[in-house]
Amino acid sequence: MHKIFMILVLLFGMAAAWAAVNINTASSKQLQSLPHIGVVRAQAIIDYRDAHGSFQSTKDIMRVRGIGKATYEKLQNDICVSGGSVQPAASASKYRRALPATATR
Repeated sequence: MHKIFMILVLLFGMAAAWAAVNINTASSKQLQSLPHIGVVRAQAIIDYRDAHGSFQSTKDIMRVRGIGKATYEKLQNDICVSGGSVQPAASASKYRRALPATATR
């Protein structure tokens, strides 16, 4: 039973590693979970999409004031423009490390 549980934990961790934040639907809190996105930039993303509609590609985030090419390159693997919005891979990896310790209790 323990082996099955560990396999499920590993599978969940791998799936979470590919998770991304949907910049078209994410809340301010979800956007702030991204690297280099704080309260001000998260609000700028929300304001931009409210004014201009959905982002058509992840590169469109560079149209938001305060997000340039360097920031986009750091974000590009953690954002998407379709599907659900979940925690980015960086946050998921923190959870993945904590889970085995919790499982042994």
